[in-house]
Amino acid sequence: MKNQNFWMGFAVAAGLVVSSFVLKGALENFKDRDRIVSVKGLCERSVEADYVIWPLVYKEVGDDLPEIIENVSRKNNDVRTFLVQKGINADEISFSAPAVIDLEADRYRTEKAPYRYNVTSVITVASGKVGLVRQLMSQQSELMEKGIVLTQDDYQYQTIFSYNALNDIKPEMIEQATKNAREAALKFADDSGSKLGKIRTADQGTFSIMDRDNNTPYIKTVRVVTRVDYFLKD
Repeated sequence: MKNQNFWMGFAVAAGLVVSSFVLKGALENFKDRDRIVSVKGLCERSVEADYVIWPLVYKEVGDDLPEIIENVSRKNNDVRTFLVQKGINADEISFSAPAVIDLEADRYRTEKAPYRYNVTSVITVASGKVGLVRQLMSQQSELMEKGIVLTQDDYQYQTIFSYNALNDIKPEMIEQATKNAREAALKFADDSGSKLGKIRTADQGTFSIMDRDNNTPYIKTVRVVTRVDYFLKD
């Protein structure tokens, strides 16, 4: 009977010792989890646009609609010839149907217009030859010699430069942003007299692509901000 009581007491004591160690570990772990530092890492890169949509817009006005449409057809062919001769592929050029405005049909107009019809023609170049298109944009005087004056100030028809090779630089940018975040966390841990622990959570962030400035829309700034939460240790 005494032996049985002895072993029962020993088992209880051993259980208490094990429980104390488990509880101590749990408390320390809980303490560590309460000590967290959240940091952000930024990575930016300037890249050149790799695709462009360039609308070439001009207007024809007059009173004889068939004559205007004939002039538009001829000028469209002149624009097409100009672009192809300069190196733009034929399948990169598209033509929209002429937009015709009959000014006499405008019941709100109080003054008689000097002409009846205002016709807008839009030829669109969609190409990956960004450098070539930029050169052609500065050579529009050759079209003016053929009587084709392109509209420059119509907000509806803006040249759009885009960057489509984001997947090629994503891994390196995420790696750099994460590295910057870790450096910030290490600095914080050092300043607070702590050591940096494992990652608690991480978010790679969202990529954004913006024009670098208003004057060079063909140069883009790619930006990503990652957020990482680290445990801190004594």
